[in-house]
Amino acid sequence: MVRLEDLVIFVSAADNGSLTAAARQLDVSPAVASAALKRLEVELNARLLARSTRSLHLTTDGERYLTYARNAIAEIEAGRDAVAHGRQAIGGNVSISMPSDIGRNVFLKWLSEFRSKYPDVHFQLRISDSVSDMFKQPVDVAVRYGKPDDSTLIVLPLDEKNRRVLCSAPRYFQRYGRPVTPSDLSKHNCLRFALSDMVHSRWTFHHDGESTAVPVTGDLISDDGEIVHRWALEGLGIAYKSRLDVLDDLRAGRLEAVMEDFEGELAPLSLIYTHRLVLSPTINALREFLQTRVKQYQHSG
Repeated sequence: MVRLEDLVIFVSAADNGSLTAAARQLDVSPAVASAALKRLEVELNARLLARSTRSLHLTTDGERYLTYARNAIAEIEAGRDAVAHGRQAIGGNVSISMPSDIGRNVFLKWLSEFRSKYPDVHFQLRISDSVSDMFKQPVDVAVRYGKPDDSTLIVLPLDEKNRRVLCSAPRYFQRYGRPVTPSDLSKHNCLRFALSDMVHSRWTFHHDGESTAVPVTGDLISDDGEIVHRWALEGLGIAYKSRLDVLDDLRAGRLEAVMEDFEGELAPLSLIYTHRLVLSPTINALREFLQTRVKQYQHSG
């Protein structure tokens, strides 16, 4: 029978690329860690990790088994949490990651409302447009645009139909005119966003069932979505932003949307977490609260 502690050592070794590092992380001796891995490989009749004098890496069988090992650990931990805390207990520490723009300007006040309702919940907030590895970093929940590459994560939609919108301050359009078609963007200063050193310099639009992708240029680039938002408010160029990021400014007239006959790219907003939190009453309460707030935000004003 496979032991839980053997699975934990295997996953830690795979994540760290070192059995010694896994042993140190789990506070066991290297000999104990080595014996656990050997016991697991014997049980499965498969070699999971290939070792050399300098490195350790997953075999093909190891890569295949790693997802199942993670899920097994997650389910056991979730069951343990449910028994320890009770199904109705809402509280504890929650590490949450979210994009810079909507995180600071919208979600921050919502989290304060949630804590007013559930004062025993304590948030550790991580504001970043980079995508966190939720298995390697201490992040319980992430609010993210788009879908994660990892199929083992749970993705719950907050707004599946959210799209990007072209916008800038009214004074920019008064000075430089309004683009009418995607090709017109070549005449404008486009405020670009960079993620993982990749600059988003090709913007896609949909019209009459067809997609058009156009290259854009400009003199301002940032890896922080809120900064791109601020540049647009200052009238320094045209931004291609998630509608949820700029909704308040569009309603107040601080920003104006253009080229609305052309649909922007889909930018679905989701709540993402690992399997080990499926049974958490705190995360379930947070999910329901945020889904309600997003729906109200879309239809208010």
